[in-house]
Amino acid sequence: MDGAAIIEQLMTPEGRADPYPLYRAAQELGPAVQAGEFMVLVSGYEGVHRTLRTSGFGVADPELSARWDPEYPNHRSKQLISHSVLERNAPDHARMRSLIASVFTARRVAALEPAVTAAVHRLLEEMAEQGADGSPVDFMEAFAFRLPVGVICELLGVPEQDRYRFRGLTSDLTTVLELIATEDELDAADEAADELSGYFTELAARRRAHPEDDLVSALVQVADQDPGRLSGRELLANLVLLLIAGFETTTNLLGNGLALLFEHPEALAGVREGRIRPAGLTDEVLRYDSPVQFTSRIALADGLAVGDVPTPYGTAAFLLVGAANRDPARFPEPDRFDPTRSDNQPLSFGGGPHYCLGAQLARLEAAVAFPALLTRFPALAPAGAPVRRDRLVLRGYQTLPVAVR
Repeated sequence: MDGAAIIEQLMTPEGRADPYPLYRAAQELGPAVQAGEFMVLVSGYEGVHRTLRTSGFGVADPELSARWDPEYPNHRSKQLISHSVLERNAPDHARMRSLIASVFTARRVAALEPAVTAAVHRLLEEMAEQGADGSPVDFMEAFAFRLPVGVICELLGVPEQDRYRFRGLTSDLTTVLELIATEDELDAADEAADELSGYFTELAARRRAHPEDDLVSALVQVADQDPGRLSGRELLANLVLLLIAGFETTTNLLGNGLALLFEHPEALAGVREGRIRPAGLTDEVLRYDSPVQFTSRIALADGLAVGDVPTPYGTAAFLLVGAANRDPARFPEPDRFDPTRSDNQPLSFGGGPHYCLGAQLARLEAAVAFPALLTRFPALAPAGAPVRRDRLVLRGYQTLPVAVR
C-alpha cells in the first residue's frame, strides 16, 4: 500500500479496531511519505515530534476551516471546537492559552492529590458494592469515566448533580475530531454542541452573579473585564473544551491501561506489589495504546518539510501519534508492552504550543488509580469481552466488564 491507501484503510472499521498493522506498513514506506497532492503521512517519531514543534505548521483554525472544509459553515459543532484554543493559531492561541494556564496551574493540579485519592477510594467502594453478588461491573462507566469527569468538574465548578450527564454528549461532540463522520454523526454532534453550550451559558451566568473559587468563575471574570482577551464565544468554546479534554483522554488511559494489565499479568502483579512504578505504567500505556492516536498540522508557509518530504503552503501533515509511539527507530522492541522501559517519552500529549494542558492532571489520576484499584481488588479479573469504541483518533473502550471478587 502507498500512503493514500493506508489513510483510506485507517478510516475503515477494521482499521479503526486495530490500526497497528497499518502503522507498521506506513513505517515500512518511510518515516514521512507523500500521500497525495498536499498530503503527507508521518509515522516516524522524529517527524511527528518536530512537526508539532515547528512554528510554520499550524492547526485548521476558523479561517482555514471556512476556506477548505465545505461542511464547516453547516455544523455548529465544528464551529464551536474551532473557536477554542484547540484549533487556533498564533496570536489567538497564545492569548487564550495563557489565560487558561493562569488558572489551570501546576500548583493547583498538585493540590488536587488528596481530593483525587478520596474520589478513587469512594468509587472503588461503590464498585465493590455493585459487584458484591458476583455481577460484572463495567469499569468504564463505574470508574474510568466517573473519576476524571468528577475531577475536571470540580475544577470547573460544575455542580455534582450535573456531572454524569456528559459522557454521551461529549462522545457525540468529539465525532468532529475524527477523520471522517457521517451526516447523522455530525447532526448528533451539533445537538451535543447546542446542549453543552447552553449548559455553560447558564453556569457562566450563575458564576457571574455569584463567583466561586473555580475555573468558570475565573474565566468569566476575564471575559467580562476584557472581551479583547477572551470573547463570549471563545469563553463558551473553551469551557466545553476543558470539560472534554479533562476526562475524555483520561477515561481512555484508565480503560486501555487496565485492559493491558489483564493481557500482561506479570505487569499487573508488578504494579500491585510495588515493583513497577505507577509513572512507568502510565507512560507505557500512553506509548503502547495511546488514547490519542492521530493529529494533524497544516503548513502555513512555503519552504517547510517533514523529513525529506517538502510541504508547501496548505499541505496537511497527517501525524500518526500511535505509530510514532511504536517507532523502532526510537523505541527498542516497540511492540512489547514494558512498563519498566527507560527513556520512555511518548507523544500522546502532543507537543509544542498545543501540548496538553491537562497532562499533569491525567498522570496524577492514573498514578493514584491503578495501585489503589489493584490493592482494593486482589482478584480483579475480566468478566466478559470488552467492547471498543469505533474511533481512531480517540482510542478507548465503550465497555470493560470486570469481576471484583
